[in-house]
Amino acid sequence: MKASDLFVKCLETEGIEYIFGVPGEENADFMMSLEDSKIQFILCRHEQGAAFMAEIYGRLTGEPAGCLGTLGPGATNLITGVADANMDRAPMLVLTGQGSSDRLHKESHQVMDVVGMFKPVTKWAQTVLNENTIPEIIRKGVRIIRTEKPGAVLIELPEDIAEKETSKLPIEPVRFRRPVADDKAVNRAWDAIKAAKKPIILAGNGCIRKRASAQLRTFCEQTGIGVISTFMAKGCVDMDAPYCLYTAGLQAKDVVFHAIDDADLIITLGFDMVEYHPHLWNPNGQKTIVHADFLPAEIDEEYHPKFEVVGDLAHTLWMLNERVKADGPSNWDFTTQTEARTAMTKELAEYKDDDVQGVVRPQKVLWDCREVMGPNDVLLSDVGAHKMWIARHYQCHEPNTCLIPNGFCSMGFALPGAIAAGMVNPDNNVLAICGDAGFMMNVQEMETAKRLNVNITVMVWEDNMYGLIAWKQENSFGKHTPLSFDNPDWGKLADAFGWHSHLIKGSSEIVPALKQSFAESGPSLIVVPIDYRENMLLTKRLGNIAASI
Repeated sequence: MKASDLFVKCLETEGIEYIFGVPGEENADFMMSLEDSKIQFILCRHEQGAAFMAEIYGRLTGEPAGCLGTLGPGATNLITGVADANMDRAPMLVLTGQGSSDRLHKESHQVMDVVGMFKPVTKWAQTVLNENTIPEIIRKGVRIIRTEKPGAVLIELPEDIAEKETSKLPIEPVRFRRPVADDKAVNRAWDAIKAAKKPIILAGNGCIRKRASAQLRTFCEQTGIGVISTFMAKGCVDMDAPYCLYTAGLQAKDVVFHAIDDADLIITLGFDMVEYHPHLWNPNGQKTIVHADFLPAEIDEEYHPKFEVVGDLAHTLWMLNERVKADGPSNWDFTTQTEARTAMTKELAEYKDDDVQGVVRPQKVLWDCREVMGPNDVLLSDVGAHKMWIARHYQCHEPNTCLIPNGFCSMGFALPGAIAAGMVNPDNNVLAICGDAGFMMNVQEMETAKRLNVNITVMVWEDNMYGLIAWKQENSFGKHTPLSFDNPDWGKLADAFGWHSHLIKGSSEIVPALKQSFAESGPSLIVVPIDYRENMLLTKRLGNIAASI
């Protein structure tokens, strides 16, 4: 068969369901082969949007989707979304075309070192230089994608290789169980937990795996130890559980920080330092830390765990649960943790009854969103000042129901991401919240959403500026540089793309608009004038902002 046919058959064998992308001349053979495949190709309006769609598919399903671009500018357009997926541990297969292999060694039209460019933002990047190696390369690539911690892999297919003939066949995937932690390591960790007076859990991205989340909930039900989630671990425990201490990561001195400060043992589970750097919660490196994760701890002078339990996280938690059953819980003191939960619960509800015309407080908007959204509905946050409010005020019942980019933190993530979320979860409501700046960065995907007729709602918080940058500059310097801009007529923009639209004029309109948009067929736009005077008020109350954008 033709090499491009073999390439597609290998992808089918790996279970790839979707490829999002923008093809080019150098992908022509591959695209023709894809025509006869059960793999669905989703044509996008920009390669960055395609990468974000593949990222969200991976985050929600745990399985890789493909994102595709041609050589040169098509590949460079992909890279931001690929970097975002890789740093947020989303499985993703990146596919790019390339010029003929006989011209890659010299100056040539649109030719650049794509593999070299993608190496820093992928787990592996490889060019197909021989058509007979396609089965091995794809099998190896997908295995690397899936191996903890998941991430992105690039495979580049030059146009002359794609059209060659080959007699090779796909390699059938053979799955393996992840290695598990050593019994002695778990015993040492459990002994340390038992001996502590005020242990606390800092849950990270690894805890949103379904099996890990289930075991974590069992552990907390048995022990009562409180859980603070990073932005990306929201929903690993139910927001209504008494041991849920909500979210850390926004401020070094936020309400829940006092529970960390008071703790004599911190149990980090599935924690990546990129989520909430230890210098914010362990500035002197003096906390006793139990690190349990799929991989050993990253080396950092303020993150130097005394105990490391390395292996499948769900199994590690199961092993701890078996020890709790055998020994019973200790006489721990959770007074500060209870006080922190009570104080934060009060803050979350402070403006729930706000009734104002014009600009609306972020707290009120998010309270109403949580009231309307079901436990399994999905909210996606773009990057900007709104992300800080979502991270702090939008809490979750289930894992993977609030998707926040917090590693690479790219603006423009939420609109294309919502399209993929709508495809994965057609029976659940999907809400993307964007700033007016981030929304416009991938506004072209409004057409993709309408063409696919996905049932999604995108809410834009309008403040006519790069609000987070203004917040950070004002906090640091007492003023900010010119950061304001003009916005389109939102109603006309929605009409132009065939979207429904709801332009909010006061807080009382938010709930009705959300309910109506979720009932509408196809994509809907809600625009809320947002009161970002609350940004500096929050800063003054809690201390300097410590989160990166």
